[in-house]
Amino acid sequence: MAVRSTELRKGTVIIGQRGELLLITEYMHHTPGNLRAVIHMKVRNIQTGQSMPMRLSSSDSFEVAYLDKKKCEYLYKDSSGYVFMDQASFEQFPLQEDLVGDKMGFVRENTVVDVTFHDALAIGVELPTTVVLKVVEAEIAARGDTATNVKKDAVLETGLKIRVPSHIKAGEDVKISTADGEFQGRA
Repeated sequence: MAVRSTELRKGTVIIGQRGELLLITEYMHHTPGNLRAVIHMKVRNIQTGQSMPMRLSSSDSFEVAYLDKKKCEYLYKDSSGYVFMDQASFEQFPLQEDLVGDKMGFVRENTVVDVTFHDALAIGVELPTTVVLKVVEAEIAARGDTATNVKKDAVLETGLKIRVPSHIKAGEDVKISTADGEFQGRA
């Protein structure tokens, strides 16, 4: 379905001129004085991750991509990428590392996440806002560092490295924000 550029919004996925999927990351409608409206957008190619600016007139139109989300279980990582299983059909499929990026540091094996599909092709993973992971390694805090907000390095069960308060020890479960990787609290 074709949509005029004035009806697009941030977060919408459109199909580009060469058939690529483009996620709108910034959108600004600008009308300079008594001139025609100009739309400035910044889009990110979902397959390659490349960002680029676009300048459009109000009469330009784009095809909006139909995206489907399915609950899938993360099974394991192999040479083809990260292997997921559809919870409804039990079909297994790999997702390449360049499509999921840093997100897999927040996902442990056998965890159910939302996987985004376009025309039966998996294109990305959506995580919950926070996850609970176990600390496997943590530096030993120096005695007397409890008066200030001192943080130390810690390694989680997925291999992700984060900064935690000095009172957190190895073996504890912690809540982590998936947006920025920040420590939220004990679980």
